[in-house]
Formats: sequence, structure tokens, C-alpha cells
Amino acid sequence: MIKQGKITSWNDDKGYGFITPSSGEDKIFAHIKAFKNQVHRPEVNRLVTYILTTDKQGRICAAEVTMLAAAVIKKDDQGNWVLANAYAALFLAFIMFICLVGTAPSWLFAGYLTTSLITYIVYYFDKSAAQKGQWRTQESTLHLLALFGGWPGALAAQQLLRHKSRKKPFRMVFWMTVVLNSCASIVFINPSAVEALKSLLKK
Repeated sequence: MIKQGKITSWNDDKGYGFITPSSGEDKIFAHIKAFKNQVHRPEVNRLVTYILTTDKQGRICAAEVTMLAAAVIKKDDQGNWVLANAYAALFLAFIMFICLVGTAPSWLFAGYLTTSLITYIVYYFDKSAAQKGQWRTQESTLHLLALFGGWPGALAAQQLLRHKSRKKPFRMVFWMTVVLNSCASIVFINPSAVEALKSLLKK
């Protein structure tokens, strides 16, 4: 019999979580492989339908899980994504402008686009691997790609693919790579910025 419930906990790295039935019964274990038509990654507060079955050890779990509605997104999260998108758009527009006027080499903007595309693809395959329980890309690799200019692509992947978008430790390191890359770009474009910073620190 088809039942309905809500995902109340989910471990994205391990690929499993628990569904709380709408009828108020005990939580049901659900593995990523039990989800059908995995267009979006399972997440907390997502409404689902499922059927009850048992695993090889005879434990009750969910099977043929289908997600019905989008997860509840906090207003604070929405605001953070708006600010992040605005910064990425302004940054890329700035890089494109200075390349057009000749202040920076033309390959700089192309480099950001290429690295962002590569980063997005890596995120895509990492999410696919997580859904299938296969070998995952190391987080350090994702951070290195962001550090070397792929952070706009990583930002797009986090939102569009809903991958690595809620893990706070990962996102903290991610934004550190964004800051470091942005500062490195400023220094590369305008080397005198380093001297200005040194003068400021001496005061």
C-alpha cells in the first residue's frame, strides 16, 4: 500500500535518511537507491510517497520513494542565495569589462568561464555518484576548482543541482576560496594594490 510522509532527516554524504509517516508512525529508513526519478536530491521537509518493504536483514524500510513537493526554503537562505548570485554576476561582469577595455588579458574572462564549466560538470558527476552509491569526488578537489576560478560554476551547481548547498562546514570553506580567488584577481589586475595594502598595514 502506498503511504505518504515527509523526509525529516537526511545524510547527503552517506546517502540515506528517515521518513516520518503522515499517519504519525515511527520513522522509516530510506536509502538513496529507493528513490525513483531522482531529478532532485532528497532533502529535509520534502513530501514523499513510498511503500513499505524489508531489507536483507529483515528490517523495515521504504521503497519506490517518490518526491511530491519542494522542500521548505527559509527566507534567510533565499536572501543568501540572492546576495551570492548578485556578487557572482557583478564579479564576472567586472572581469569581462576590464578584459574588453584592455586592463586585463582577454584570456582571464575566458578562463573563469572554462573553469566554471569544468567545476559544474565535476559537481554534476559527484552528485550522480552520490545517488548511485559510487566513488565520490573529494571535497578538497571541489575547493581547489573553486579557488582557481571555478567558484561561479560551483555556485550555480549548488543551486541548480542542490548539491553541497546545505553542508555548513563545506560552504564556509567554499566562501573562503571565493574571497581568496577574488583578492588574487585584484592583485593580478592591479599589482599596485599590494603596495597600497602594505602601506595601509604599516599605518
